[in-house]
Amino acid sequence: MALSNQVLRTAVAAASCVLVACAVGPSTVVTPVVAPVAHTTDHTVPPAARAFFDSLATARSADRPDSTPRSLLSQEPHALTTAVPLQLEATRDLAWREILRDSTLVSLVQTAISNNRDLRLAQARIREYRALHGAAVGPFMPSITANAAAIKNKIALAGSPPIKYDAVRATGDVSWELDFWGRLRRGAEAAHFDLLGREEDARATQLTLVSDVATEYLQLRELDESIRIAEATRAAGQAVLELARSRFAQGQISELDVRQFEAQVADPAVRLAQFALQRRQQENALSLLLGQPPGDIPRGRPLQEIVQSVTVPDSLPGALIARRPDVLRAQRDMQAALARIGVAVANRLPTITVSGEYGAQRPAVNTLFGGQGDIYTLQAGLSFPIFTGGRLLNEERAARARADETKAQYDQTVLVALREASDALAGVRLGRDQLVAQQTQERALSIAASIAERRYASGVSSYLEVLNAEQSLFNAQLNLAQVEQQYLTSTVQLYRALGGNWVSGAHQTLGESQ
Repeated sequence: MALSNQVLRTAVAAASCVLVACAVGPSTVVTPVVAPVAHTTDHTVPPAARAFFDSLATARSADRPDSTPRSLLSQEPHALTTAVPLQLEATRDLAWREILRDSTLVSLVQTAISNNRDLRLAQARIREYRALHGAAVGPFMPSITANAAAIKNKIALAGSPPIKYDAVRATGDVSWELDFWGRLRRGAEAAHFDLLGREEDARATQLTLVSDVATEYLQLRELDESIRIAEATRAAGQAVLELARSRFAQGQISELDVRQFEAQVADPAVRLAQFALQRRQQENALSLLLGQPPGDIPRGRPLQEIVQSVTVPDSLPGALIARRPDVLRAQRDMQAALARIGVAVANRLPTITVSGEYGAQRPAVNTLFGGQGDIYTLQAGLSFPIFTGGRLLNEERAARARADETKAQYDQTVLVALREASDALAGVRLGRDQLVAQQTQERALSIAASIAERRYASGVSSYLEVLNAEQSLFNAQLNLAQVEQQYLTSTVQLYRALGGNWVSGAHQTLGESQ
């Protein structure tokens, strides 16, 4: 009992020393970046142009979908709305589902996340580093081992006959390094930051996958829209061609007019075949991201409907940049490197260990735990590195150099993140201006084509007016579909640049929007 009390007092004293001891090395506290990305429109667009864009947006918002019906194309102009600036909050996160409200896109992303091999690799790496962190924490506690041995001895002493004896020994050994300088704590701290860094890697992998699936899906929807436009234009041209053939049969126009209309009809037909091939290739590319064989991809809302659900922020809180996975990974790497400086410094200082042994030793197994065979040992040790040929000093220098490297990498990552976020925000804001201008052009050409068709049907204008109007409208409609896709893709890039932390006032998810 006295021995047990003595061991307990020693352990308590050792633990007290550890608790009051200071861990050597620099602090691992890193102040995250908080620099905001400010308003990005007024100083990039001249005031006169800004007023013009605003007037276009107002005019498009006032347009009625049925105000200018097409006589032959039967296409309604796109309805327009003015986006309300989005206020971002630095203290709340946005689920990636809220970036583009399309339930079909949600389903595709969920499929990709379930099947993606890169995500599985990242998750397995997290489990690996979690185990390594557990191994680094293990030395905090005493190491206890059980030992047993059977001994057969023959000892010869000078001037005496040899002495023979047998012994059976069973002991429990305890060894504990007192982490007086924080070497073990610093090592466990570095392992913890390594684990956090791998978690950010997994989040970055998922973020990239989501943005890639969304981008590929939007390009697919653009091709769908282009095919619809090409088919509608072909059908409208076919109707005009039939009218021209009827007039040619009546001797009202020349064969030249008919051939011109035939050539006009052939152009959207050629583009239709091109778009169909591109759509199949796009579906195959998206299938690869989904981790499934090539096949048909389900569709959700058309581009113009998704455009109406997108709102644009005026500025970005810097805290959103600080929560990007690549920024956090760089920060964790720097913190781990700072912690390892403490490990290198502590390696040059004395190591204090406490060890003990308690058990029994008797001549035979059946008498091992009886009688007076108890044995014990209790010792404290101090190990001080005196000469290592400069190894420990250079290890510390290397650790400090690696910390400087990670600091430079962290600063560079933050700068890149700020640039990407600023570029993405400008892309969304100015993409809205481009979209409004393109919609205005498409609407004007739609009205012009309708007028040209009516004039030609009445015999007032020539076929050239119809051909020019139809070709201009066809190109404008294709350009509009492309601009819509680019505008929505820029919102995906903004979401990616913010690390998925884009907060919306309306918490409606893609799955809830129809």
